[in-house]
Amino acid sequence: MNQQLVQIALVVRDYDEAIDFYTRKLGFELIEDTPISETKRWVVVAPHGEGGCRLLLAKAADEQQIARIGNQTGGRVFLFMHTDNFDRDYERLVAENITIVRPPSEESYGKVAVFADLYGNLWDLIEPR
Repeated sequence: MNQQLVQIALVVRDYDEAIDFYTRKLGFELIEDTPISETKRWVVVAPHGEGGCRLLLAKAADEQQIARIGNQTGGRVFLFMHTDNFDRDYERLVAENITIVRPPSEESYGKVAVFADLYGNLWDLIEPR
């Protein structure tokens, strides 16, 4: 059996502001931006690198979804991004004024810091050992 998690839906307020944040501030690649209707688009972004999981930026469509923007996991770290160069990517976060929730630390699994995206979702930036 061969299975792979390839995409996660992330509820966002606005497609264009989310695309701007993920591509300009985090340096992700815009994989797809396809209109589905007058109000809905299929927007996929991913960090540069081979394989890995992509994010489907899903615009909130009702009050229940709007209430979940930035808090899809009840305040826990939601997404985990590995890097081959922690210092480079951490400095980019700082230079882009991205909120650092927990500063860098050395853990048994590698170097890690926690940051918040434009909506407040928490991410781990990790350079594995």
